[in-house]
Amino acid sequence: MEKEQGAKASVNLDAKDYEILKLLQENAKLTIREIAHKIHLSATPVHERIKRLEQNGVIKRYTALLNHRALGESLTAICYVSLKEHTKKAGALFVQAIAGLERVIECYNISGEFDFMLKVIASNMADYHRFHVDALSEIPGVGNIQTVFVMDVIVERERLLVNSFM
Repeated sequence: MEKEQGAKASVNLDAKDYEILKLLQENAKLTIREIAHKIHLSATPVHERIKRLEQNGVIKRYTALLNHRALGESLTAICYVSLKEHTKKAGALFVQAIAGLERVIECYNISGEFDFMLKVIASNMADYHRFHVDALSEIPGVGNIQTVFVMDVIVERERLLVNSFM
């Protein structure tokens, strides 16, 4: 799992950097020239800024966002998991096991009644049931699992509001 909570970019960003980030979040396939034209800079400084943003970890990676529903994965489940033991070893073993389960698309270590929250994608209820019985509940150290199913997606954002950082 990525350790990002509380992390702060080690680079000072200006308004042009934020404009670049906003454009790349909207469409990572934009060329350097297209970005340069949109933010009124030449291509060389735009390229240098993007390279610096990548090197400093502000831009983690470029990826294609897939529509899981269009691919037949129409069931989304949120699983709340508590562990039997609250030790570093138990937590590390759980995290390692979860990282190997492809149906888990997000995993958060949370506070409160449960220890972890998982976002799981499945094709249907029978598919989720197999995942629950054959994979999730078989992880050593899992104490309790409570699952809720998403009925409708109201807000689903894949990007940060870069204007809020300015």
